[in-house]
Amino acid sequence: MRKWGVVISVFYALAILLLVVPGATWIGIGKVPGAQQILSVYLAWTTWIPVVIVIAGQALLLFLSVDTSFRRLKPRAHVFVSFLVTGTLWALLTLATVLSLAYGIYGDKTGGELIDRYGLICWGALWAVWLVVFYAYFRNSSATITRATSWLLKGSVLELLIAVPAHVAARRRNDCSAPPVTSFGIATGIAIMLLCFGPSVLLLYKKRMNEYPKTKAAAK
Repeated sequence: MRKWGVVISVFYALAILLLVVPGATWIGIGKVPGAQQILSVYLAWTTWIPVVIVIAGQALLLFLSVDTSFRRLKPRAHVFVSFLVTGTLWALLTLATVLSLAYGIYGDKTGGELIDRYGLICWGALWAVWLVVFYAYFRNSSATITRATSWLLKGSVLELLIAVPAHVAARRRNDCSAPPVTSFGIATGIAIMLLCFGPSVLLLYKKRMNEYPKTKAAAK
């Protein structure tokens, strides 16, 4: 199971780096990007913040759901990690939704400098709020990863329902700074939607493997 977790994590990281990031660049500028443009996106430190968050979140959710070695430890530590990961990803989704909605409605008048200065602070505040929400909701749950994955999948769909129309509206107005922001929203929604499938698949596989000895014993 751990090997499959590594394989899925590597595949997900490659999908984000080789497909989602260039795809978001393409959507943002409205044309096929050149090698120099893609390279400049990879070299920007702001690109790596959401990339590292989603890749690390994928790996943590995968290994929390398939690794059984934690049974020797206190489960509270691992429950807190699941709260932390889910809250972080939901904060990223919420920030992408708010930015997409703001730029979709107001376009370039939203205030790029304000977001550049206080974007990380807003994300941190959202992270704290969602951490409290998930702690209150999941602390007595025995299926934390399953429910967290379900919430993330629903949230990513809702975020895309906002980000895609916002991007279309910004593109039709011929805004300058709005399309890159709304393309970030689209990329975030797609990345977290893809993230959900890894833990979901392995949880189903793990459930089937756990049932196999029981089925075999019943047959005897």
